[in-house]
Amino acid sequence: MSTIKAFVIAGTQSGCGKTSVSLGLMSSLARRGLAVQPFKCGPDFIDPGHHGQACARDGKPVPSHNLDGWMLDETINADIFNRYGTGCDVAVVEGVMGLFDGISGTRDEGSTAQIAKILGLPVILVVDARSMARSAAALVSGYANFDSDVNIAGVIFNRVGSENHADLLKEAMSLLPDVPVLGCLGRDEEIATPSRHLGLVTAEEEEPDSDRYQRLADWVESGLDIDALLEALPDTDILPPFEPVPGIGSVTIGVARDAAFCFYYEENLRLLREAGARLVEFSPIDDPRLPDNLDGLYIGGGYPELYAFELGQNNKLRREIKDFCDSGKPVYAECGGFMYLMSDIITQRGRYAMAGVFPFRAEMGQRFRALGYREVVTLGPGPVGDTGTTARGHEFHYSAIQTDADLTTTTTIYSMSGRKGPIHHPEGFLQGNTLGSYVHLHFGSCPGVAEAFVQACRDSVESE
Repeated sequence: MSTIKAFVIAGTQSGCGKTSVSLGLMSSLARRGLAVQPFKCGPDFIDPGHHGQACARDGKPVPSHNLDGWMLDETINADIFNRYGTGCDVAVVEGVMGLFDGISGTRDEGSTAQIAKILGLPVILVVDARSMARSAAALVSGYANFDSDVNIAGVIFNRVGSENHADLLKEAMSLLPDVPVLGCLGRDEEIATPSRHLGLVTAEEEEPDSDRYQRLADWVESGLDIDALLEALPDTDILPPFEPVPGIGSVTIGVARDAAFCFYYEENLRLLREAGARLVEFSPIDDPRLPDNLDGLYIGGGYPELYAFELGQNNKLRREIKDFCDSGKPVYAECGGFMYLMSDIITQRGRYAMAGVFPFRAEMGQRFRALGYREVVTLGPGPVGDTGTTARGHEFHYSAIQTDADLTTTTTIYSMSGRKGPIHHPEGFLQGNTLGSYVHLHFGSCPGVAEAFVQACRDSVESE
């Protein structure tokens, strides 16, 4: 057993600046020479990409890992935290939404507070203090006393207008001596990460010479005493998890990874490797052909609509992927990857040909078409398991299958439910041995999914 410093950065609500504060803290700690391990509460893909850049070591991003109290049970969450926290100096967990927000108005499932309690970590609360003085203390008091099992170790006030404003906030907080003010950060809208319809612009789209993370570190250090913050936090015990003896990959799986396809849970990739896969990355935007000797394909989500022209122009690779799917080898595609395997993507700029595996079109909308946690149960065998396989994930997209599509031409194998119960529309599209879905599954919710996909690849090799 070893000990590290670890804490959760939570917000009073979405938009209070917790991502900027988290990235600034991560970058500040990393440039002090500390090994910083980032984590993200909830199903988000974009923030973890920025975490990796902010915590980079030796010029290489440090993968950030998702923790989620609804998709994953307590044991899996603790295992992920211990697995990747081992060997680091500081672990920083960025929260999701407001501290107590999750899938329910009465329970803490899916919330930042739930993860803080599971891991026994102190919480640093970020408060947007615009237009507040004494009221800020009332707000913090409510959060500090709402759940006695959540340890709020301090507060950071964001968007503070002046030194006088900071003094008023600190004076008000003297009424709450058990919740120290760790810092006051001034308004600086220029350092915020640009956003678009699905959230922030991805880390993959940052300019190579961007100094955004350093500027965020400077901003945080202008209002926080980082060394005093670390000193005030308790040590956290880390229990290294059991690690099986690594084997040589028995099958090779191609993973689509570039600016268009960058939404992957890092734990999904680890579980595939642990099940016996060798993962080889390729770019559907830039590569003229698939890597050699692939036994399966995994095409994750991302922003294919933004790169529809480039994807459509890569005719040779599109044809090769179509042939690969037609060969019967296992393919798993989710959300953006599913869109790429359709016949076309229709955006405001026009219609663009895709791989043509599924005989329908993805049409972009102005508002999201689906949002929320999902549980799926397979109604038949497929690349991710036999009938009755149950896994959890999340769905968030602005595209939909064009309404005039004839979905009866393709088998669907998912029964799906959300927060309010069953969701009655087709999902889990199976064409041969290619499975496409709008749902991003977290394999940690059912490790058998990774094992089944690797076994399907192995079976395909043996049948040749």
